[in-house]
Amino acid sequence: SARRRSASIHWAWTLQGVESVPQPCLPIPIPLNQPYSQLKKDVSSIVLNDISVGIRCPCPCRFLEEAPQSWHFESLFCCLCHKETEQIPVNNNAPLLVEENGTISKVPAKPLLPQIKSKDSGKICVVIDLDETLVHSSFKPVNNADFIIPVEIDGTVHQVYVLKRPNVDEYLKRMGELFECVLFTASLSKYADPVSDLLDKWGAFRHRLFRESCVFHQGNYVKDLSRLGRDLNKVIIVDNSPASYIFHPDNAVPVTSWFEDMADTELLDLIPFFERLSQVEDVYDILKQQGIAS
Repeated sequence: SARRRSASIHWAWTLQGVESVPQPCLPIPIPLNQPYSQLKKDVSSIVLNDISVGIRCPCPCRFLEEAPQSWHFESLFCCLCHKETEQIPVNNNAPLLVEENGTISKVPAKPLLPQIKSKDSGKICVVIDLDETLVHSSFKPVNNADFIIPVEIDGTVHQVYVLKRPNVDEYLKRMGELFECVLFTASLSKYADPVSDLLDKWGAFRHRLFRESCVFHQGNYVKDLSRLGRDLNKVIIVDNSPASYIFHPDNAVPVTSWFEDMADTELLDLIPFFERLSQVEDVYDILKQQGIAS
């Protein structure tokens, strides 16, 4: 159709062999008639995460009311969404695809995590979310902020005010003793990395994964646990957003979203449960016993 001929495809892609992706991780517009051969002149291979026709627009969330009217700023925290009428369905849970000599073939994805360290051998891998799970961040000044993070966007430095969830210090200290902990956030590293530096006093997080490690699926950044490089029966995700673990709901320990309730005790209350969980060989057994997993 005329609409389709005039549209552009937004490819969300990562490069094989590149350790990090420049931030912000934005889709790259490519005309519909652009052949892969052109792209191959620049990169050796392309990993296809998502295909969509139309425009990615910022989703309606509280940050948009607080932030300066810049797309880059809006996308620092919040997800992006497609217009549903413009979407082409893609199975992001399948093995990643590359094109070779005009054909599409399935290839195994490189694990997001390196081999487990000897000190963590045999331990369960616990993936922990950041925003609204461990902290709450705002662009509006907060008198009792635990951290103030300067973030450069479009040549201007903005201040992000961060509140720590009650008992997060005790929680992270104990989790780091029990598990191989991995921070996995859909936020950009330019914000999340300095927050983690200040938050994680004990080095609980062995690794940190940011937005570019997520899979964009049906308008959400999904944390695909199968890409970690760990046995799924020894992987847990702690997250306030069910959309983040939609591929692996049976591995989830949901937590309520936290914003500013200083009487909240959820992280502290969860520690005894995680102490028992650290002793099992298969996380599915205890999660289903507790009625946590679906």
